[in-house]
Amino acid sequence: MNIADAQREVRTHFDGGFYGQLVSGVLWLVSAAVARWGTPRTAIILLVAGGFFIYPITELLIRAARRPQIGRDNPLPQLGMQVAFVLPFSMPLLLPVGLFRLNWFYPALMILLGAHYLPFVFLYGMRMFAVLAAVLLGGGMIVAMYLSGSFGVGAWFTGAVLLVFAVVGRALVRWEAGRPRV
Repeated sequence: MNIADAQREVRTHFDGGFYGQLVSGVLWLVSAAVARWGTPRTAIILLVAGGFFIYPITELLIRAARRPQIGRDNPLPQLGMQVAFVLPFSMPLLLPVGLFRLNWFYPALMILLGAHYLPFVFLYGMRMFAVLAAVLLGGGMIVAMYLSGSFGVGAWFTGAVLLVFAVVGRALVRWEAGRPRV
């Protein structure tokens, strides 16, 4: 199987990242709401603990939607698993950041999440993920430098960005397949 076919199979199965970004975006927005109307501690625990369920929930949604499966001869799912572990393995950096300045928790996680999305450019064969990474990385820097007076602003921003890119990714895959945009 050549790389282009493997990438097409991945982006078709994951619908351009739609389901994963949908789940992640909703989780970030729920965490933002808890940060606003609850406590920062609860919001952080919700986001970190909930993050471990993004992939299983994503796979449940993909199966419910009956998306085409990835073939056994496709080598890219192994890369996907490696990429998936980058974020949780880098999250211990958030502990000293949060202890130093709690309001930098979300911006720091935005930067880690943006870096996490960079390998998706190759995995999916979609430059859209480079834009998503740049928006999250840049947004994290801007929130940390200029908007860190509010604890949850980064979570609201990230949740909204993920939902927008979920729709964009799905539209690109549907357009590629010759189906109308949804």
